[in-house]
Amino acid sequence: MPWFHRKPEPGFDRERLQPAVRKSFCNREMTLGFIEKANGRFHSYCCAYSQEEVEDFCAKYGINPQELKSFY
Repeated sequence: MPWFHRKPEPGFDRERLQPAVRKSFCNREMTLGFIEKANGRFHSYCCAYSQEEVEDFCAKYGINPQELKSFY
């Protein structure tokens, strides 16, 4: 049954993708994901409401938190 299968994890290719966080002004929500370097398209992965969730995302993909590009 297809609804019991997990979605595959997004691949992280440092040559093709850049880690990024999109921040919201109104509710302080942060959307974590990756930006394609070729065309600038943002692919969202998950929402984070605390710094611990951002650190978990960075640890999962081996990203230094200073590498995250922030935009609004």
